[in-house]
Amino acid sequence: MSNFVFVPGVNHGGWCWNPVGRRVRDAGHAAYALTLPGLTLGDDTTGLQLADAVKYVVDEVERRDLHDVVLVGHSFAGVPISGAASRLRERLTHLAFFSAFIPRSGESMASALGPQTAAWIRATAEASPGGTIDLDFETLSTRLMQDEPAVLQRMVFEQLTPHPGGYVLDAWEGEDLRTLGVPMTYLLAERDIALAAPGSELASRLGVEPVMVPGTHEALLTHPDELAGALLKATVTPGN
Repeated sequence: MSNFVFVPGVNHGGWCWNPVGRRVRDAGHAAYALTLPGLTLGDDTTGLQLADAVKYVVDEVERRDLHDVVLVGHSFAGVPISGAASRLRERLTHLAFFSAFIPRSGESMASALGPQTAAWIRATAEASPGGTIDLDFETLSTRLMQDEPAVLQRMVFEQLTPHPGGYVLDAWEGEDLRTLGVPMTYLLAERDIALAAPGSELASRLGVEPVMVPGTHEALLTHPDELAGALLKATVTPGN
């Protein structure tokens, strides 16, 4: 049995991993979906930094005393799980990224999105009392869930929470993940148009080829059967 620990992306909580997590449990494994500090309704987001997100992932795995961990991150969560990986190395059996950003040392997610977007993110966070950034419905419906039914887009949008700006503005400082000695997988949604760089390029930073799954950036909600199946095959199937 493996312990799958799921970490969500920008504006999302652990709820977004529930459909995949249930299927992982049905396959005989344990599943834990984390919600990073500041992303539960009513949380104080003031002053939260990327280091807080990384520490939370590490602390939760250690607090639960989990071993044989498959650490999984979606979208932005590629950054905090990259930061947590070196500190959890002895507990990990696999690192899995789903349509996730793979940071290079000294790079923030905001900077990877380009100077104009990075400037907007910084200005928005500085203008927000809690230092957060938010996602508008147009962006979700045209970039993250394009061509999905409007009622589903609206349902997902209503679950979103403002995201601590420091999480995406802070640069990641760490070693090349390929030196960790932990197997890694990059799963990529076939219709994802929301990534900071082409999925094949991001996967190459791990030294792997992307494993394709159906759907858009939010395929963890719209195609959980396919994503869970691909994740299990890549991480716990003998020989992988």
